[in-house]
Amino acid sequence: MDKRGPFFRRQPLALALTSTLALAISPPVFAADVAALNSNNHIEGRITDSKHKVNFQGAQISIEELGLSTVSNRQGVFHFNDLPLGEFTLVINYLGAPEVRKTIRVRQGAINKQDYVIGNELRAMDNVIVYGQRAGQAGAINRQKNANKMIAIVSSDAIGQLPDQNAAEALQHLPGISIQRDQGEGRFVGIRGIDPNLNNVTINGLSVPSPGAGVRSVAMDVIPSEVIASLEVSKTVTPDMDANAIGGSIEVKSLSAFDRRGQNYSFSAQSSYNEQVSETSPKLSGSFSDIYQLDSGGELGVATALSWFKREFGSQNIETDGGWGEMKVEDIASGEEVEIFGAEEIEQRLYRIERERLGAALNFDLHTSVMDKYYLRTLYSEFSDDEYRQRKQYKFDKGAIDLTGYSANSASFSDAVMERDSKDRKQVQEILSVVAGGEHQLKAWQLEYQLGYSKSTEKEPDRLDVAFAQEDLALGYQTSGDVPRLTEDEPGGDLSHFPLDEVVFEDNNSRDKEVSLSVDLSKDLLWHDHNARMKFGGKYRSREKSSKVRVQVYDGGFDNINAGSFAGGSLDYEWADFGPGLSRGGLRDLVNNRHQDFELNTLESDIESRGNSYTSKEEIFAAYAMVTLDIDHWQVVAGLRYEGTRFDTRGNRVELTEDIAGEKSVDISPWQVNKDYHHWLPGINVRYNISDDLLSRFAYTQTLARPEFSESAAYQLIETEISAADGAVSTERKAEVGNPELAPYESQNLDFSLEYYPGHIGMLSAGLFYKDIDNFITSKEVQDNGQWQGFEEVLQPVNGGSASLTGVELAWHKSFDSGFLLSVNTTLVDADDKLPNQADTLANLILGYENNRVSLRLSTSYKGKNFQFEDQQTRVYQHAHTQLDFSGKYYFSESLQFYVNAVNLTDEPYYLYHGSKQYNYQYEQYGSGFELGFTINSL
Repeated sequence: MDKRGPFFRRQPLALALTSTLALAISPPVFAADVAALNSNNHIEGRITDSKHKVNFQGAQISIEELGLSTVSNRQGVFHFNDLPLGEFTLVINYLGAPEVRKTIRVRQGAINKQDYVIGNELRAMDNVIVYGQRAGQAGAINRQKNANKMIAIVSSDAIGQLPDQNAAEALQHLPGISIQRDQGEGRFVGIRGIDPNLNNVTINGLSVPSPGAGVRSVAMDVIPSEVIASLEVSKTVTPDMDANAIGGSIEVKSLSAFDRRGQNYSFSAQSSYNEQVSETSPKLSGSFSDIYQLDSGGELGVATALSWFKREFGSQNIETDGGWGEMKVEDIASGEEVEIFGAEEIEQRLYRIERERLGAALNFDLHTSVMDKYYLRTLYSEFSDDEYRQRKQYKFDKGAIDLTGYSANSASFSDAVMERDSKDRKQVQEILSVVAGGEHQLKAWQLEYQLGYSKSTEKEPDRLDVAFAQEDLALGYQTSGDVPRLTEDEPGGDLSHFPLDEVVFEDNNSRDKEVSLSVDLSKDLLWHDHNARMKFGGKYRSREKSSKVRVQVYDGGFDNINAGSFAGGSLDYEWADFGPGLSRGGLRDLVNNRHQDFELNTLESDIESRGNSYTSKEEIFAAYAMVTLDIDHWQVVAGLRYEGTRFDTRGNRVELTEDIAGEKSVDISPWQVNKDYHHWLPGINVRYNISDDLLSRFAYTQTLARPEFSESAAYQLIETEISAADGAVSTERKAEVGNPELAPYESQNLDFSLEYYPGHIGMLSAGLFYKDIDNFITSKEVQDNGQWQGFEEVLQPVNGGSASLTGVELAWHKSFDSGFLLSVNTTLVDADDKLPNQADTLANLILGYENNRVSLRLSTSYKGKNFQFEDQQTRVYQHAHTQLDFSGKYYFSESLQFYVNAVNLTDEPYYLYHGSKQYNYQYEQYGSGFELGFTINSL
């Protein structure tokens, strides 16, 4: 019997198309009030510069006598349809340029198409608009001012002025945006403090699957900044947007030939230096675009970009694995077991890393007529992370302690354990995005459609972890600050005392792919003599996420192999004498040549492999209807969105059983779960123009975020131990399980803002936002919920009630006539304690100067203390982080620039602590980086 709802008994793709067709033939909601207008009287224009090379997006264009207005798109194009006959005044406003007024004449059945030049009255003004930092800032501010929702934008020109290596770092300077770093490099993006898993990321309108195993968050360090035309962050959504955006939605737009007219090219070469490892790394990038006139009278635009970067660097790290908490140890004096507050394990780590990033985009735009346009846009990115980590683990949890000198900050153990181990792995992530679509003007109706395919993968082949261990060592620690000081007796520094303990092979693969189809119809109309636009459509998405893990654990048959045979040179470690390192090549040769002699732990290998492998599928059908009304100084965008979701997950139930005799066995059985859920999501965005320079916005929206795949996957890891004592048999059972029945996060969002645009290139804004989030997901012990009778402990993700946050955003951007540039913003948030990655303060300050020869920029990004997770029932926090970067350019000419960048000038560390700042959880330093390069372009 099919237990799915009636909606899912039909083919989703057919339903998407039939629903959209039904909407298309239904009568308009305002049909009774629509005035009949003449057909085919069409005006189209392009906003460009005096050289007809640069197109301006975000310009406001209005027809004064009719009260009609619109905004130019990314090609600088605008159009008005079904105009009455006559002569009218066209008015063009673009911050940074004088107002342009032109007379236009509308004739019966005629199509008026021409370019409109802005900024040509003053040569200096033209340069300000077209070149340098001000160009990017002017474009972003104009687009933000004239948008129908609350957005923040980073343009390609602005990206070129920053020492940012990827899309995540390019976004970090916007109000309300924070990034999570990996090895000092920006990776995941949070919006208004909301965890990256609860945000949406699209490339050219197509949702991006995540290459990372188990997560939804997109690692945006995979996307090089050089292949990006712009980054747009929507902090409020409209009904025609995907609803999975509790924090917001990030749109990555790749290059288009119609972004600029004619032939354009650029080439950059760079060398970077990392002071921590004294290594130099290369970087190359280039782009080309051109527009070709076709014999048929149409235009074909071709744009391509390529970026390659290879970076060698390292980091030094010290971690308290498992954090600080209550631990049971033996008192040396009395021999009794005592309980103390201390650290069970402290680790010293050294990383050497080689990262390589390749990005490519190839885009085609075909304009066969004013009314018919087609596009094919592709983006490919490959990111490899080749890492060799060496580690010394000090394990105190089973040691005997001398309580004479014990304090919470100092302890000495007489029979502790030390491990010397290595992790040797190369991880490769790939993202492929292909989207094709078209736009057609069908008399009064505009039709848009898009077919997309995207795929993300993460591969970790031939990972090798090798561990050596020695027991009965005298080890200790002292801590009164960020970095614990570790002590060891003489055998701890001699690798020949460390026999081989364990070898683990891994071959891991994660794949996330999505196919989507969307159709949108819109029409301009009149409602009680006010301009309006009706829009509706449907979208179908099919997504599959799989995690395939293959683990082989060897724990015997090592024939007295010890670490001394693989000793390398002494390692440079800032906080202690790390001692000799382990040879990467020597360990790899050992295992390749002798692993057949090692003893394979079949049970543990099966548990790790089968227990962490699963496949989850999602089918989402969405339909929406919305209307945009322009009433005097008001613009209202209101509508309703429906999203229906079918979720299907398949995995394994893995149970390890140890019987009375100590014999172990594993039972593995498949587990599959289906779940359907539906959401109706109303939303309204309101803009009120108080004056030409001052406007206010209000929004009420409902959004959602589906659970992480690792949380909702069908897996169960169960341990059963059967024992006998005093003639009685007892069974102890524990489990860690996924939860396919999880409900998605649901959020109600309120936003209000004031924006002031004082002329020239500048903006002053203040915003207030509130989010009320239901179905918050947290990990809890659920053995008492009635479903796990006989279990002592069951850990499972569950929906844990509600959470809320309130925040304020303040921002000021200004380009002064003297050439100085200023950008400052801060976000202050008051949030519930359960929200992870939620800093109470975010801030950015950018100071710059620019003229016809030089461009200088000093930027600071600040992220306040924030809660990360709980460990041993104690909260783990990230300490406040401040990063200082510098960028300088010298223009030999308009087409040749030389630049120098300095990244992380103060060598800011990454620091997590356990409860109180004195209790280290993780402290890591990466060193400063310096970059030197040049750019040649066609301007």
